[in-house]
Amino acid sequence: MSQWSQVQQLEIKFLEQVDQFYDDNFPMEIRHLLAQWIESQDWEAAANNEAMAMILLQNLIIQVDDQLDRVSQEKNLLLIHNLKRVRKLLQGKYHGNPMHIAVIISNCLREERRILAAASMPVQGPLEKSLQNSVVSERQRNVEHKVSAIKNSAQMTDQDVKYLEDLQEEFDFRYKTIQSLEQNDKNSALIKQEMLALQTMLNTLDYKRKEVLSKIGRVIHEIDMLMSNMLTEELLDWKRRQQIACIGGPLHGGLDQLQNCFTLLAESLFQVRRQLEKLDELLTRLTYDGDPIPVQRPQLLEKVNFLLYNLFRNSFVVERQPCMPTHPQRPMVLKTLIQFTVKLRLLIKLPELNYQIRVKATIDNNRRFVLCGTHVKAMNMDESANGSLSVEFRHLQPKEMKTSAGSKGNEGPHMVTEELHSISFETQVCLYGLTINLETSSLPVVMISNVSQLPNAWASIIWYNLSTNDPQNLSFFNNPPAATLSQLLEILSWQFSSYVGRGLNSEQLNMLAEKLTGKCQVSYNDYQLSWAKFCKEHLPGKSFTFWVWLEAILDLIKKHILPLWIDGYVMGFVSKEKERILLKDKTPGTFLLRFSESNLGGITFTWVDQLENGDVTFHSVEPYNKGRLAALPFADILRDYKVIMADNVPENPLKYLYPDIPKDKAFGKHYSCQPNEVSKPSDGGGKGYVPSVFIPVSKILNDSTEPHSPSDLLPMSPSVYAVLREHLSPTAIETAVSCKLSRS
Repeated sequence: MSQWSQVQQLEIKFLEQVDQFYDDNFPMEIRHLLAQWIESQDWEAAANNEAMAMILLQNLIIQVDDQLDRVSQEKNLLLIHNLKRVRKLLQGKYHGNPMHIAVIISNCLREERRILAAASMPVQGPLEKSLQNSVVSERQRNVEHKVSAIKNSAQMTDQDVKYLEDLQEEFDFRYKTIQSLEQNDKNSALIKQEMLALQTMLNTLDYKRKEVLSKIGRVIHEIDMLMSNMLTEELLDWKRRQQIACIGGPLHGGLDQLQNCFTLLAESLFQVRRQLEKLDELLTRLTYDGDPIPVQRPQLLEKVNFLLYNLFRNSFVVERQPCMPTHPQRPMVLKTLIQFTVKLRLLIKLPELNYQIRVKATIDNNRRFVLCGTHVKAMNMDESANGSLSVEFRHLQPKEMKTSAGSKGNEGPHMVTEELHSISFETQVCLYGLTINLETSSLPVVMISNVSQLPNAWASIIWYNLSTNDPQNLSFFNNPPAATLSQLLEILSWQFSSYVGRGLNSEQLNMLAEKLTGKCQVSYNDYQLSWAKFCKEHLPGKSFTFWVWLEAILDLIKKHILPLWIDGYVMGFVSKEKERILLKDKTPGTFLLRFSESNLGGITFTWVDQLENGDVTFHSVEPYNKGRLAALPFADILRDYKVIMADNVPENPLKYLYPDIPKDKAFGKHYSCQPNEVSKPSDGGGKGYVPSVFIPVSKILNDSTEPHSPSDLLPMSPSVYAVLREHLSPTAIETAVSCKLSRS
């Protein structure tokens, strides 16, 4: 079943979440019509490879054209209209930046997987629940409403300033007219009446000046309150959501809405600043005793400038955290001398700033690392598909400097993966007489010099961003805090949903909880797990940590059994004791797939059998690791697996996938060829060779009391195997099989 088909079967509350991240950037019609094709492309890789992204974009347009031809024949006017609109969007919006559509589609697919994983959970996880708080949504709406009201107030004040200017011009004209008269004329009754009228106008001017200053003061106060409270909280929430998204959580939307708020507030502040400048201009033409402008204007202008400084400083954000293109799902882990990308945005989008802001990137202040490559670039509105004012560094490389002794500090396989560093960015904005220095930093990154350090480095990134919302605590691992088991399990499920397309259900999480705590029953919300238990201490009786064990399983799934995992046919996380409880009452030949607890990156299968006396017995093969799975697909192993028991003919004992799914129904579509094909010599191609395949064969000795040996794979062609079965006795076949199968 395709991922999109699974999404469509979700409950309405989950479908509403899906609806939130499909918009005009990537319409849902295309996701629906091209579901199979979209899911078969590697959008994650394309998101960091411009050439690949361009090819996928062109192929996407071709797919849309094919759909357009189809619906044109069906005369579906509405769909024809929508597809033409989508085609125009793809060609116009993404042609200059094809990686952006790759990022969008990759994010949408990942978010679908996360929602599918969340739907399989008995209850919503604590982190996701906090991020979808209804109070937060209500605050977002309130911020947008208040920003709109402030903008309207600033525009209304513009009209008041214009009225004040017109009134003062009329006063100036009438006053200068009287001043130009002869002294004798000034004593006339008519002139005295005019002077009284001018005094009334001056009183009105004074009142209007005070009124305008009061309105400006209220606008400034409203902006100050909004920035100090709700807008600051919104920005902090977005940064927290970004942290969680970086470690596999829900996508962190909302930056475009924040940009709209920041931009409108900046426009309002600059509008107020112009109003104060206009008042200063009016002041130079007319002042009087008790004039409020020279008293209030300097204070208001100082406050406006202060708010502009703060608004600009808060608007300079890291939109996409540092990430190596080779490992798009492991952001903030950087390898020395390997390029990484990072994107920044200024949330104040003003046309006059386009190409006027140059951003400089640096790393740390201890001079241990330097950044090679283009580390100074100008922000612009042309590279982003949504027209935001941003800059993306794509060719930065961290390099470790040599120490005074001539050697590199921690370069090599032992570089500390708990040592945090920061990528910093600085720039300067010069606008309307203001000069504002801006600085921001990435979330803490971990430097590695060897890919073998990646798992532990990623564990550090997970623990940091799970445990704190402090964006710059580089000494965090001097005393890392404990984490709540419920939050950790939720994030572990996210690792599977984001990295291998299917999250963990409650039963699988229970097994992980037992492995982490050593207890069968534990309160997820109350139990605190230490960093050492997660990533430093070896599991009981093992030579590896919990995290190394789990990361090896992720790698195994990604490279060798991904389709089986996505289909939900790999139970995976189940203990030996639990698997026997599940299998003991099942039909003989029922089996399940689980990950090895003693071998890194291993998967095994166990089936139930029944002896002649009616007793139930269980058999498990030695776990298959990535080396063996590289030689033979796991689905083919399940199909072709044979067992030789005493004097019996070899047979496949695997009949039903737990609980009762016929094996071929579950795995048939993943077989590489039809089972039990007997090839002729001519089928082998050149030189008349008979094509050979690997047939997994095991032997069970009923009377063996020795430790059970592992199974093996014997290279044997289907035709040879068929001849053996026809002409040789089981005993003779046994002599060709040296491996044993464990029996328990």
